[in-house]
Amino acid sequence: MSYYERHIFFCLNQREGEACCADQGAEAAFARCKSQAKAAGLLGAGQVRVNRAGCLDRCAGGPVAVVYPEGVWYSFVDLEDIDEIVDSHLGRGEVVERLRLPPDVGR
Repeated sequence: MSYYERHIFFCLNQREGEACCADQGAEAAFARCKSQAKAAGLLGAGQVRVNRAGCLDRCAGGPVAVVYPEGVWYSFVDLEDIDEIVDSHLGRGEVVERLRLPPDVGR
């Protein structure tokens, strides 16, 4: 068993002159995820960890986050999408299919 049941990473990379997650509300999404997961009692050893990340190299689908150990990549539009990821995937282990980033989306 790993230290965390699930680990979500949010790309918060800032690029000059190029599209990037930081310009698309990624910091607010990260903060919302962390606060919602905390309110739901999901954070801590054996549960969930919410982390910042540098470039995850999937800029064309940004903003993006990835949940491990499943390796599920998400793109999100608003904070309600984050709430759904927290409730469904982080809370119950159910992937939010409508927010999945297609596998061919890269940089």
